[in-house]
Amino acid sequence: MKITAVEAIICNARMRNWIFVKVTTDQPGLIGWGEATLEWHTRSVVGAIEDIAPLLIGEDPRRIEHLWQRMFRQHFWHGSGITRSTAISGIDIALWDIAGKIADMPCHQLWGGPVRDWIRTYCHLGGGRMEDFYEIPAADARRFGDLASAAVEQGYTAFKSMAVPPTAPITGTKPIHRAVAAVAAMRDAVGDDIDIMVDCHARPSPTMGLQFAKALDDFGLYFLEEPCWPEQVDGLVRITQSTTTPIATGERITSLTDFRRLFAAAGCDVCQPDLTHCGGLTAGHKIAALAEAHQIALAPHNPQGPVSTAASLEFGFSQP
Repeated sequence: MKITAVEAIICNARMRNWIFVKVTTDQPGLIGWGEATLEWHTRSVVGAIEDIAPLLIGEDPRRIEHLWQRMFRQHFWHGSGITRSTAISGIDIALWDIAGKIADMPCHQLWGGPVRDWIRTYCHLGGGRMEDFYEIPAADARRFGDLASAAVEQGYTAFKSMAVPPTAPITGTKPIHRAVAAVAAMRDAVGDDIDIMVDCHARPSPTMGLQFAKALDDFGLYFLEEPCWPEQVDGLVRITQSTTTPIATGERITSLTDFRRLFAAAGCDVCQPDLTHCGGLTAGHKIAALAEAHQIALAPHNPQGPVSTAASLEFGFSQP
């Protein structure tokens, strides 16, 4: 069995493109699908997929670990940069899709079987309408409350919001007061039985991130996501140690080495590997094992398309 083609398929999804990866084999009808969506970097990811493809043509798609190492190590530059890592991730997901089809079973069965029979999911405010998530002014507390109520009406028991506005390294208290008002409006709208997450999108400096974390600590957030850049591990440690709110990060981390450094420093309570960026399902399992060793919770990051969602669900079924 051999790989005969590796292709990128682009699909517009309004504010960005979804990038799907199609891996074709010499067996009739045996095709694997992956996803390598990287917001607003379509051409660079497609180019990376095309650069990597010759490494796989003629290879056995069942040798997934071997092919992952080949993609990561070849061409002088290792594959941990965001563009190349995203390309590798999409191809890796497609290879696992092929493996599942060969075995005629879902991938979580290949990884030792399910550890649960259901997975809790949450939504972004706006129910899939990205503009409602990314473009709500932080000062519009009422809108946050209305969207929170709508999420609960749709059946969600947890949702994520972006109630923290962009700030300079030191900005003062105005954005903090706005974030507090927005979270208060959401909590008032849905009550205490619904879990609320706030995503800072790594906008604050560690100093401002710490101020946001302390200001929001009394609202019982499920977690506070990316209160500063993930490279600022010392800042994450300071924030994690200074608040009772669980701190989440990991969507922008693309190497096992960087996850190890983060975990060893106790820089987060919740790990959020994005399977379309971190190296795919192959790397995802290694990251999950590291997280388990450090007793860090796992919450795969998945704001992408349908293939990423399917891969994240399979991954979730296999993880304790």
